[in-house]
Amino acid sequence: MSFNSAPSSSASPDSLNQGLAKEASSSRAFGKHTAPFVILLLVITLLASAANLLLPESSSLYVSTYSITLLGKYLCYAMLALAVDIIWGYCGILSLGHGAFFALGGYAMGMYLMRQIGDRGVYGNPLLPDFMVFLDWKELPWFWLGMDQFWFAMIMAVFVPGVLAFVFGWLAFRSRVTGVYLSIMTQALTYALLLSFFRNEMGFGGNNGLTDFKEILGFDLQSDATRVSLFVITAITLSLVFVSSHFILKSRLGKVVLAVRDGESRARFLGYRTQNYKVWLFVYSAVIAGIAGALYVPQVGIINPGEFSPINSIEIVIWVAVGGRGTLIGAIIGALLVNYAKTRFTAIMPEAWLFALGAMFVLVTLYLPKGLMGLYDQLKAKYRSSTQPPASSPDDRSIHKESNQ
Repeated sequence: MSFNSAPSSSASPDSLNQGLAKEASSSRAFGKHTAPFVILLLVITLLASAANLLLPESSSLYVSTYSITLLGKYLCYAMLALAVDIIWGYCGILSLGHGAFFALGGYAMGMYLMRQIGDRGVYGNPLLPDFMVFLDWKELPWFWLGMDQFWFAMIMAVFVPGVLAFVFGWLAFRSRVTGVYLSIMTQALTYALLLSFFRNEMGFGGNNGLTDFKEILGFDLQSDATRVSLFVITAITLSLVFVSSHFILKSRLGKVVLAVRDGESRARFLGYRTQNYKVWLFVYSAVIAGIAGALYVPQVGIINPGEFSPINSIEIVIWVAVGGRGTLIGAIIGALLVNYAKTRFTAIMPEAWLFALGAMFVLVTLYLPKGLMGLYDQLKAKYRSSTQPPASSPDDRSIHKESNQ
């Protein structure tokens, strides 16, 4: 649904029916992509998990624990790319600061994991983490209280990014800040958090961050079963987020969001409070990013201020652009492909990888403006047009009818 042009009162019933049929066809096509993708994701997850836990290491089908951890990290990145696609592809808000929400969710999980270490740390302090003992802290800061409870830490992993997104979004969207100015503000936000978390007096581990985790919910983080469980949980969470986002964006609310993207002034003229829709979607996107960060930390084993780097947020945008923004599936595929390529090529040409990434973004922008999903749609339409017979004209049909008579 779009408000690019005013509705014409002289529109014929045939044209209206064609528009409705096109919208329904698009919705069905989107649904056709959703279910198979979720099923494929879950099947691959189960097969990889079974290959790790049930097969011996000597088997050619064995999947190493390192590969399981790497796949889990990719899925967290895919969830983060999905969050950016929701706000950029469907609402037209180019956020260059979603790495901040991702990092905040990760720090919430990291604080919980640090509290679980207890007296098994280097200094043997049952209450204070090692970096606080090293910095001669005498007591636990107030914002660390309650982080020894898993449920409370998970609430904070969602609550803190959501509140920050709400405050930032309310101030920015109410002031009608848009375009490049909004992108610069989001980038400034994540850079400010980067500088703050680097400081030792903030109580988050400074430059080194939080690491040396031992267990989660009583399970050893180094065991194969725990690694596989985290991988499966990440895949299920990504599937749930993907399906819920699909239904939200295909609902009436999603159609209003698309209208705001395509013509905000006209949507506002029709009576919609566009800033409320933008704030709601921005908060929803930030919450998804926080969940992705919380799942990322126990699998990677560290969280530090480097996750706030604006470069990381820009890289997320590249994932979405490569896959195809405004498709959801494209964001996931782009994140998986680019990060796999990064893993492979950083080992082959570590110094040239950033140049390759920049070249990829330029080429996609010039030759694939709709990403890989746009290319797929073009090839699919071309194949259908080549296989379908040409439609006969009314004159041809009348001649054929007279010949039959």
